[in-house]
Amino acid sequence: MSGITLVNQVKASKFLSGILTPVASAFVNASGYRKLGMRYDDILREETDIIREAINRLPENESYERFYRMKVACQYSLSHTIATKETALKPEDDIRYLTPIIDEVAAEFAEREDFNNIKSYSK
Repeated sequence: MSGITLVNQVKASKFLSGILTPVASAFVNASGYRKLGMRYDDILREETDIIREAINRLPENESYERFYRMKVACQYSLSHTIATKETALKPEDDIRYLTPIIDEVAAEFAEREDFNNIKSYSK
């Protein structure tokens, strides 16, 4: 997950964090994944090799919980309902359980790519 990030600069600036935090909260609320009982890492696309490998490395209990949240979200979607306020995911419960593993796998893939691209020169 490489790319340009301004997270540290935004967090350090009271002005920027004061403007962007409500916008970010509104975006998360508009996306609606918490109303289906899902976490942020549950909605990441699984098409990439890095995400697939990270999901394979999840502990068994976390993998089962992820699958259960997805099944419940599908059921809500099929019945055209959303979770009640008591059962909807709260912001403090929306922890990033997959992101650290994704970062680790991405670093391993980058290291493997660098290793595979080493050019040897003979004298």
